[in-house]
This record gives sequence, structure tokens and C-alpha cells, in this order.
Amino acid sequence: MIVSMTLELKDIPGQLVLALSPISELHGNIMSVVHQHEEKTPRGTIPVQITFEIDQHALNELIERLENSGVRVARVGEERLRSSVSVVLIGHIIHSDIGDTIERIDSTGFAEVVDLSLSMPAIEKTSSAYLVINAIGEKELKKALEILRGVAEKKDLLMIEPIRLNSEAA
Repeated sequence: MIVSMTLELKDIPGQLVLALSPISELHGNIMSVVHQHEEKTPRGTIPVQITFEIDQHALNELIERLENSGVRVARVGEERLRSSVSVVLIGHIIHSDIGDTIERIDSTGFAEVVDLSLSMPAIEKTSSAYLVINAIGEKELKKALEILRGVAEKKDLLMIEPIRLNSEAA
């Protein structure tokens, strides 16, 4: 399973290695690490977000090892959205209710819009929106794109897709 975890590390050398070593020891595959050294928690620790793949049965042992070594586990969550695509919509985005467009994807229960960047040069001119859609798998991502194509056609929006398509092995 893919896990997203937020840790709080002491601001002393060696803490990141201390946090990452148990994941490796338990045969976890680290996918990303965001170490925010400039940000501090109210406790004076440094937040670190880690995404990794690990066997379900090893997760509790990992948490126990981290806490026993002095690493605070602030949050643990299983990642359920594993496939991603980026698209661009061009047209009268605001006038055609971008909120409704996003809601049609989010209400599926298997996909959601996780990022939105909007450019609107003037009220009379066409605008553009860059959307990132995540879904639980490839099949569900294709369904979400079909929904978005239908919405774009109905609202007279040009849809440019996909810019990038990523999927993690199940």
C-alpha cells in the first residue's frame, strides 16, 4: 500500500536518516520526501512529509520504531488516489461555472480535482484553467476524463488532454 506520513524531526544532524532508515529496513519503497527545514512546528520541530510504499503488516512496526527512536509521527494516511492526469480547459471558464465542473468530477467518489490554476486576462476574453485530476486507478481516471469531455462539450470549452498520465502499480 502507498502511505503518506508526516513526521516531526528535531533540528539536529542525522534526524532525516533516523526517520528514513526504518522504512528501508522494513522493505519500504520511498517515493517522495518533503523536508521543510525553514518551517517549524509549535514544538520547534521540523515537519517532513514522506510518501512510500510498504506492506500493510509492516506499518504498525514502522510507527513503533519511529516513535521509539524519538521521531514523532504526526499523521499517517493511506493514499487512495493513485492515477493522475493534467488537462487544460480553454473558454469562458468562470462564466460556465468552474465549480460545477469540478463538482462533477469530485462527486464520482473515485476521482477528484486536486489542483486548479486559472488564468483570466479580462472578462470579455477567454480564460484557461489547468486541472490535475487524481483517481483510484486507470479505469476510473478514464471515466473521469469522459465526464470532463462531456462537460467541456456542453459548456463549449476546448479541452487539451492529457498533459501527463501517471499510475502506480497496484
